[in-house]
Amino acid sequence: MTDYTDEERKTLRDAAFGAMMLVSASDPGFFAMFKESMAGAKALAAAPPDLQGLFKGGGMPGMPKGSMQEVEANVLGQVGQAIGILQAKAPQDVDAYRSVLAAACDQVASASEGVKDTEAAAIAKVKTAAGIVS
Repeated sequence: MTDYTDEERKTLRDAAFGAMMLVSASDPGFFAMFKESMAGAKALAAAPPDLQGLFKGGGMPGMPKGSMQEVEANVLGQVGQAIGILQAKAPQDVDAYRSVLAAACDQVASASEGVKDTEAAAIAKVKTAAGIVS
C-alpha cells in the first residue's frame, strides 16, 4: 500500500465522502438520506483493498460547511486534489479511485426514487472534477 501523509489520506477520504454527500444533498429528503448513505457505503466497501484502507478508519470524514455553493466548491476542489495526490503517489490507483467515486455517486443517486436531474448534474460535476470523461 502507498504511504500517504495523514493530510493526504484525509483529502482522499473526505473527497469521496464529500462527493457522495454533494449528490445526496442535491435532492434532499430525510428518509432518502439513509438509503443513499447505505448505497454509497456499499460502493466504497467494494473498492480494491488498497483504496478500502483509505476509506475505512480515521473517524468521521470532514464535512464541508457553508452555503451550498461553498460546499460544492470545497468538495469539487477536494476531488481534484485527491486525483492529484494519486497521480503523484499511486498513479496505478487513479482509475480505480475514479471508478469507485463514480459508482458511489451513481449508487447514491439511484438509491431513492430514481436519479433526479439535480443528482445527475451533481454527478456530472464530480466526474468532471475527477477527470472522468463520459
